[in-house]
Amino acid sequence: MKPARSELTSFRQLIEQIPGHLTKKLAKKHGVDIQARTFSPWSHTVSLCYAQFAHSLSLNDICDGLGNHGVELKKIRGATPPSKNGLSHANRNRNPAMAEDLFWEVLSHLRKKSPGFAGKNYGGFPRRFKKTINVLDSSTFQLVANCMDWAKHRRRKAAAKLHLNLDLQSFLPTIALVDKAKDNDAVRARELCANIKPGEIVIADKAYIDYEHLYELDQRDVSWVMRAKDNMSYDIIEEFEFTSDTGVQLDCIIQLKNTYSQDKYPEHMRLVQAYVEVKGETKLMTFFSNNFDWAPTSIIDLYKSRWAIEVFFKQIKQTLQLGDFFGHSANAIKWQMWTALLVYVLLRYMAFIAEWNYSFKRAYTMVRAILWSKIDVYKTMINCGTANAPPLIKSVPHQAYLPGFI
Repeated sequence: MKPARSELTSFRQLIEQIPGHLTKKLAKKHGVDIQARTFSPWSHTVSLCYAQFAHSLSLNDICDGLGNHGVELKKIRGATPPSKNGLSHANRNRNPAMAEDLFWEVLSHLRKKSPGFAGKNYGGFPRRFKKTINVLDSSTFQLVANCMDWAKHRRRKAAAKLHLNLDLQSFLPTIALVDKAKDNDAVRARELCANIKPGEIVIADKAYIDYEHLYELDQRDVSWVMRAKDNMSYDIIEEFEFTSDTGVQLDCIIQLKNTYSQDKYPEHMRLVQAYVEVKGETKLMTFFSNNFDWAPTSIIDLYKSRWAIEVFFKQIKQTLQLGDFFGHSANAIKWQMWTALLVYVLLRYMAFIAEWNYSFKRAYTMVRAILWSKIDVYKTMINCGTANAPPLIKSVPHQAYLPGFI
C-alpha cells in the first residue's frame, strides 16, 4: 500500500507534539534563555531529538543532517541548524533540568490529551491486581573513563546510571533519575518511591533493599515484594501449608535476626521460597514481602513481572542513541538521556493513537527511514502490514533461479 502524503515532514509531525509554549516557559524557569543568544532552547531541543530519531553518531552527524535540511527545519517553529561548537557549548553549559522537566511536562500533556495513553500492557502483567504496580530498577550506560572523571565508578571504568520507577500497567516511567553509576541503588530508593500512594505495590531487586525504607513503605500502607539477599538472617515464626506442584518450597512468617536490622524493620515479614524458571533454567529463589494475604504464587508472579523493566531498558538501549554520547560533561550526558526518553514517549504516543501492533523497534526504524519525507506518520502506522506481501520464491537446493529461463 502506498504511504499517505502529508504537507509536513515526518520529523515535524512527531516533534510538534511538544506544546509550543513549553520550551520558552522551561527555558525561562531554568535560566537557559539568558544563555541562548543565537541558538535558541527550541532549536537545541529539536537538534537533540533529531539525533535520537536519526540515531546520529556524532556532533558533526547532527549538524550536517540538520544543515542539509535547513529549509524544512525552519518550518518547525523557526528552528535553526546548530554549529558543532554551538551545540557542544549548549550541551555542556545549559541546565539539563530543563530537559528533565520538558520530558515530564510532555508526558503529562499527552496523557491529558489521550487519557487512555498507555500503549500495550506488558504481556507478563499479573492482571488480578487492580492497584498500580511500580517496578524499580536501574541500567548502566558505559562512558569513556579517561574523559569523564565525574562518572568514574571503578579504576578504569566510567558510567552513568538511569534509575527508574516504571508503572507496569502503562509501561511508562513515573520517576526517572540520571546519575553517576558508583552510588548504591538503595540510596535512590526513597526518591523513586516518593510519589507512591497508599494501596499501591512496589517490586524491586535485592539491590534496592533498605530495611528502614521498607518499613516506611509499610507504614504508608504500600505493599512491596523484594528478592532476598543470600546472607539475609532471620528466624521463622510460623510456617504455612502450600501446594508443592506450584514450585513453592517454603511459605512462612519471619523476624529479622540481626539486632541492627530489627531496629530498622521491627515488624514481621512474609517469606516465600520457590523454584522459578529464569532464561530456560530452574533456580531456587527467595522472596520476602510485607503482605500476608496474598497466595505464595501471587508473590512469585509479582516478582516475575519485575522483568518488564528489563524489556523497557532493552527497548531504549537497542533503538535510541544511548551508546555514543555527544559530550563528556555530566550536563551533556543528562541532556542526551532526557531527550532520548522524550523521543521514546513521542513515538510511543504516535504508536498508541495509531493502534500500532508491532514492536517499538519496528516503529522506530520505520520513522527513521521517512524522517524528512512528507509522509503521514499516523496513516502509515495504521496501514503498515495491511497490504498483501508478494509470493515468496521457494528455492530448491542446488538449483539456481534464473528469471526468464525454464
